[in-house]
Amino acid sequence: MTALLYTIGVVLFLVGISASIALHELGHLVPAKRFGVKVTRYMIGFGPTLWAKRRGETVYGVKALPLGGFIAMPGMYPPEDKSNTRLDGSGRRARRRRPRLFAGAMEDARAFSNEELEPGEEHRAFYALSVPKRLAVMFGGPFVNLVLGILALAVSLLAIGVPAPTTTVQTVVECAVPAQVAAERSAEEQAECQPDDQLTPAWELGIEPGDEILAVDGSPATDWDTMTELIRDAAGQTVPVTIERAGEERTLDVPIIETERPALDDDGEPIVEADGTTRTVSAGFLGVGPTQEYQPIPVVEFPAEAAQAVGDTFYALATLPQKLVEIAHVAFSDEPRDPEGPMGMVGVGRVAGEIASTDEVETASGEVITLDMVDKAQTGVGLFASLNLFLFAFNMVPLLPLDGGHIAVALYEGARRRISTWRGRGIVGPFDTARLLPLTYVVVACFLAMTALLLYVDIVKPVRLFGA
Repeated sequence: MTALLYTIGVVLFLVGISASIALHELGHLVPAKRFGVKVTRYMIGFGPTLWAKRRGETVYGVKALPLGGFIAMPGMYPPEDKSNTRLDGSGRRARRRRPRLFAGAMEDARAFSNEELEPGEEHRAFYALSVPKRLAVMFGGPFVNLVLGILALAVSLLAIGVPAPTTTVQTVVECAVPAQVAAERSAEEQAECQPDDQLTPAWELGIEPGDEILAVDGSPATDWDTMTELIRDAAGQTVPVTIERAGEERTLDVPIIETERPALDDDGEPIVEADGTTRTVSAGFLGVGPTQEYQPIPVVEFPAEAAQAVGDTFYALATLPQKLVEIAHVAFSDEPRDPEGPMGMVGVGRVAGEIASTDEVETASGEVITLDMVDKAQTGVGLFASLNLFLFAFNMVPLLPLDGGHIAVALYEGARRRISTWRGRGIVGPFDTARLLPLTYVVVACFLAMTALLLYVDIVKPVRLFGA
């Protein structure tokens, strides 16, 4: 059964990434056809063709490897501008020099790019579009991934929600150990209560997992933070605590003990001093841990969360070269792999399978947590959102052959035309993108090296979401 669920997870991942790629290419296809560009192929994946069908002038197909996709539009490399000349020393017109090493490749690229244009169809070439229309065609694909990522994020945060503590008891702590004392103990000593440790009020009074705390000292415990604050303020006092067990309310007189607890900032996080130690304060302590439930975030908070997710994605992309160097070192050494580091398609597929097939997780403290369908759905939808946001950010990198490279070329061409017009030289022709082929080859080589490295490390040192 586990193997079947694992396979289902991998299949769902392949379906999700294929759908993302298909919609990305559709984001290019729709505006291209709308603007009259001749589109000859629409392909999902690379490698051998599994299925293809012609409709009109376009062949639609699916290839074996879901590592990307493409649409073929004649005119991605415009014909060489014959007017791009200069005067030699004798006053005769001479062609500008081109790098001899890539001269043949440039001519081949131009010829291949335009071979499917029939006579009289030059106006349907990609380079014949105005700059705004070219920007719309090239930005259409990444924009679709951005929308998919934000929609998936909305499902994750607004429909499913995020784990939040409730006033229902999940665990009961046996003994209360001051934070400073706990820091001085070994891991073995922290795992069990010591003879001199003080028992917690919850343990002594028999509060059980599943009990819901309704009120503390007469004040309603509307949520976990409110309940915690009421208990912290009642240090050294005996106060009535109302709980609900099996549908029956009961009130217990609870002597709230005073102990050293971590001081918290406005966001509820422990305050760390300059020397690395955690600041502590005297506070009341009951000795219970909360049950976590998914709670949707307020709608007004979603724009900030979405912006944060996009920003984090671009930051991750900016630090990718450094992370790849670390991955290369890990791949050929005994160092453990960072689970937060980059993964390739194989790694993400394995994680998807792990999400689908894992039912229980053991935490570092030894506690076993059961994962239900909501947990798996939330993790899976979050993974889908992250993938699409990364596809958006990655394709916006201003380097050919990525969409961002074509966008950068179009912006440069538009600026060059404006400057030429402003100087009274008239409108210049399209920029010769074939001149960037040497840089394109370098970029493609880097992408292939990155893919090979991630494939290798995903196989020999895979990331395991829920541990070994």
